[in-house]
Amino acid sequence: MDRKIMVIKKNGNLEKFDPMRVKRAVCASAERVMVKLTEDALERIVCIVVDLLNTQTTHPTVEQVHSCCEIALEQVNPLVAKSYREYRDYKKDIVHMLDKVYKKAQVITYIGDKECANMDSALVTTQRCLIYNSLNKELYKKFFLTASEIEACKDGYIYIHDMSARRDTMNCCLFDMAHVLENGFEMSNLWYTEPKTLQTAFHVMGDVIINTTAMQYGGFTVPEVDTILSKYAKKSYEFYYQEYFNIKGKEYEEEAKEYAWKKTVRECEQGYQGIEYKLNTVSSSRGDYPFVTFTFGVDTDKFAVMITKTMLDVHRKGQGKKGFRRPTLFPKLVFLYDKKVHGDGKILRDSFLAAIQCSQKTMYPDYLSLSGEGYVPEMYQNYGRIVSPMGCRAFLSPWYERGGMEPLDSSDKPVFIGRFNIGVVSLHLPMILAKAREEQKDFYEVLDYYLEMIRHIHLRTYRYLAKRKASTNPLAYCQGGFYGGHLKPEESIEPVLRSSTASFGITALNELQVLYNGKSIVEDGQFALNVMKYINEKTTKFKKEDHILYAIYGTPAENLCGLQIQQFRKKYGIIEGVSSREYVSNSFHCGVWEDISGIEKQDLEERFWELCKGGRIQYVRYNLSYNTKAMVTYVERAMEKGFYEGVNLSLAYCNSCGHEELDMDVCPNCGSSDLTKIERMNGYLSYSRVHGDTMLNSAKMTEISERKSM
Repeated sequence: MDRKIMVIKKNGNLEKFDPMRVKRAVCASAERVMVKLTEDALERIVCIVVDLLNTQTTHPTVEQVHSCCEIALEQVNPLVAKSYREYRDYKKDIVHMLDKVYKKAQVITYIGDKECANMDSALVTTQRCLIYNSLNKELYKKFFLTASEIEACKDGYIYIHDMSARRDTMNCCLFDMAHVLENGFEMSNLWYTEPKTLQTAFHVMGDVIINTTAMQYGGFTVPEVDTILSKYAKKSYEFYYQEYFNIKGKEYEEEAKEYAWKKTVRECEQGYQGIEYKLNTVSSSRGDYPFVTFTFGVDTDKFAVMITKTMLDVHRKGQGKKGFRRPTLFPKLVFLYDKKVHGDGKILRDSFLAAIQCSQKTMYPDYLSLSGEGYVPEMYQNYGRIVSPMGCRAFLSPWYERGGMEPLDSSDKPVFIGRFNIGVVSLHLPMILAKAREEQKDFYEVLDYYLEMIRHIHLRTYRYLAKRKASTNPLAYCQGGFYGGHLKPEESIEPVLRSSTASFGITALNELQVLYNGKSIVEDGQFALNVMKYINEKTTKFKKEDHILYAIYGTPAENLCGLQIQQFRKKYGIIEGVSSREYVSNSFHCGVWEDISGIEKQDLEERFWELCKGGRIQYVRYNLSYNTKAMVTYVERAMEKGFYEGVNLSLAYCNSCGHEELDMDVCPNCGSSDLTKIERMNGYLSYSRVHGDTMLNSAKMTEISERKSM
């Protein structure tokens, strides 16, 4: 190698040619396309570069060195050469990129942003976060995606969710709150001792939630919260019991029990009320209100039952000043239903009826079946393990304690608490069918192309995240919030990452069927079923080959429901029933405009239920005028089917006089149009109207206005 080569830097200075810089640069490009170059290949590249430079000049410019690297890579690995070239071009694109971010920032600052209903873009803190997200999204596209992936996203064949965050951290999770609280923990360099009372446990849990939700994106679930808190309720009860004894004496045992119970219930009321206020008024550092879910209701311990009923009672009554109380949006409540304890005449029947009463008033809780048919009930019935939803609809695939993806033997048990997802990439199935027809190709051939593309994005995401340090999320990776999360701050998170899932999302299944043969999934649905079975088979194959838990996710298109229509129209125009509305249907759901009963909707969507194990929810519109018996019938029917069932109403509150009723646009009591309205967004609730404005995008608002069956 000629050591006399001196490179002219951009500032005009001379610097000795360093072959290690060439190796580092080409390795970075190789990593982007998941290629690992051998040492021999790297040496060959350097030799080619040196030979090329020696034929040109002994004082090449930096640009000349780059060009020689590109030529060398073309000879050794054309795929890496392409990646290297795309990376180099970013300097030419940076002005355009910053101009794009600046324009987005102006829109956010002066007009607002309604891409996510859980972010209030009127707030300065949220505006800052949204502007940063806009920049991070552009950087992600430029430095993480290939040109073909960028094109697929731009055209609309795939949609990479949460581009602004997915390089930095993980997605939805089931946080192991019990493990973190037990025996105390360290947070932000301060030591928290384990709570000694129920109210303190609520306070500390709220602090943990605010801290850790900011370290991720997506839903944050505290599973089986009644079981977690029952331990601290018992401590409070024992404290008050002893306190009464110390004052009155041991002959007043029954009075002491009554006193202790009332005080503990009061602690629970105040503690849960505090959680609701905190989660709906204190935004996280990522600019949104923490999307937190609590699951509960199946524990028969008396303190757990008390916590269940108290939370439901507080949530049903709402928060706010007298005469103007409103239900809060977070935490999302999910009632765990087991027919053996919640069925008619069973021990916890009253807890279930309290949940129904709460749903009639606030839409929450949703209901998760542990005793019907299908994957989630089977995990509970066979292993006693509850698969709580992560946020609005995501579910984890099983990861076994000793065998990993598959059980080692009959005694191996699955783990769910403490695990998480690393992101979702969704397919736009009608566009893929339209492309196949336009290019006169087999639909499944084109579908395979995009499935492979998503697969490679997930692989690259996994490998990228695996190098992140545990210090990036101490409570999760170092303090036990995640399964196996007792790493040292400087260690990589790969050991914890192994049990994570990665999701292939699907949208507009109804529109796919319409494009195929002109019939909706209400009228037919067989082609849509065949496609879902095919996707499941392919991802099962990918899972075995890549050793990653791939899952199929029924995408809850929020902003995406309108974006996909725009993308489809741009490429293929307006097609009746496919792109003629302003929105596409969510996941495998029937069109919201379909004039079908709730029972018909449950039966029609049941066909797709077990084909979307990684993310699903079923909901119907309950136009029941608070008919308790009818609501119980609907919910228990869903529980028999093994569903995760949401109650859907349209809640409206007058801000002038406090009147409330279902689905009003003008107050019949005082004539005011100043209303607060709450609608089901997808799997969670959002404000569709607040003092005349909305938190939702126009496509979603159109969808809400056309709802009949949802």
